[in-house]
Amino acid sequence: MHKLLAATLLLGAACTAAQAETIGSVDTVFKLIGPDHKIVVEAYDDPRVGGVSCYLSRAKTGGIKGAVGLAEDKADAAVACRQVGPLQFKGKLPRQEEVFTERASIFFKHVRVVRMVDSKRNALVYLVYSDRLIEGSPKNSVTAVAVPGEQPIPVR
Repeated sequence: MHKLLAATLLLGAACTAAQAETIGSVDTVFKLIGPDHKIVVEAYDDPRVGGVSCYLSRAKTGGIKGAVGLAEDKADAAVACRQVGPLQFKGKLPRQEEVFTERASIFFKHVRVVRMVDSKRNALVYLVYSDRLIEGSPKNSVTAVAVPGEQPIPVR
């Protein structure tokens, strides 16, 4: 039983480490009860490409449902990824890989960021979109990080 508890805590700590860091937010709608609706800007580092950070802006629903975690956030999101240090690849990259996901509602909705490798242009392309178990949203945003020509992207 103690091993199961320890494994659960370790898994929880690993999941927490993958969470985005909140940079800031702005209120968009005043709510008399509960937090206001807002746009949140979060940052996270690409786990397999050192020196790349992505900034994600997305809507967060407030009110009573938002306060207790039952609200469904809108599918609107934008992403901007930038080189913030020397590029360091942590092994070979798949051509396409989900690098970040965050729950957008209690009912099976997520905001996802996928990294794609554009070998021809030596660039990393990041796409943000929202999905749902039954029906996703076509709303999306894309950004790219150019990799210097003398540093080829290691691809699987």
